Amino acid sequence: MFERINRLFPVWAVLLAAIAAFQPQLFVGLKGSIQTLLIVIMFAMGLTLTREDFARVIKSPKPIAVGVVLQFLLMPVAALLVSRALDLSPELTTGMVLVGATAGGTSSNVMAWLAGGHVALSVTMTMVSTLISVVATPFLTWLIVGQSIDVPVLGMLFSIAKLVIAPIALGVIVHHLLGAQIRRIEPALATLAMAAIVVIIAIVVALNAGNLATLGPIVALAVIAHNGIGLAGGYWASRALGFDVRTARTIAFEVGLQNSGLAVTLANQFFTAGAALPGALFSVWHNVSGSLLAGYWKRRGVTDATGDGTRGVSGDRHGG
Repeated sequence: MFERINRLFPVWAVLLAAIAAFQPQLFVGLKGSIQTLLIVIMFAMGLTLTREDFARVIKSPKPIAVGVVLQFLLMPVAALLVSRALDLSPELTTGMVLVGATAGGTSSNVMAWLAGGHVALSVTMTMVSTLISVVATPFLTWLIVGQSIDVPVLGMLFSIAKLVIAPIALGVIVHHLLGAQIRRIEPALATLAMAAIVVIIAIVVALNAGNLATLGPIVALAVIAHNGIGLAGGYWASRALGFDVRTARTIAFEVGLQNSGLAVTLANQFFTAGAALPGALFSVWHNVSGSLLAGYWKRRGVTDATGDGTRGVSGDRHGG
């Protein structure tokens, strides 16, 4: 039953996003629940992981390095090129570059899990890119846009510690103590995470419903193209470098799904309200596109490092 529900993940995501767009009042009041829902998701993911999963990631740092390089090279450059190709205004271009210069978002971890990617690798890449973004985000913004910004370092690190590291670490500890029981309920854990991310998508859409109504098709096209370049570039660059499918999918999500909430905050603080629009739309779209891609990849299954196909696997302890 749970697997059947999980396979329809993209349908639930699009359905609730559409409802939230037309009836935002149904979800706006849940704004304060976003962090709680994220913590629940991360704890559920942690329950499916072991210390050995992270140990294997640390012993093979190449995927982390590739993901981080793509994160801070491909996305800022793509933001600038898309903005110029579509002749966006300077303030919208600034907003696009801000999105491209931020680290991977926590949604990348969720999508990697639901798509059968390497969750431990995804979590590790998010933490590493967040630490690097303390320097990389203001430097890249200054280099491309010509204006300096102050990244809220302590706030970012505290947020990652609270929303990602702590709940996942607790989940790993519980898995160590109750591994056999946890394995029996893994499909239900995936369903719980799926339900939580769908509700988060609906809340984000509802909170940005006003902005969505004022955005022109050119801005929407720019954000969709930027996100698509990140997902496709992350995947195919990883495959070209010889990584297996699961690793490539994981890197694709890490590169394509940005910490756009931070980009919105920085745009409002240092630039203009218009510069915050790309980040606001990216927050909505990357959750929808990530959900659709995760559902598609989940249905296709994954292949392991030798290229042998396996269907419907998930987590980091299975083949591939």
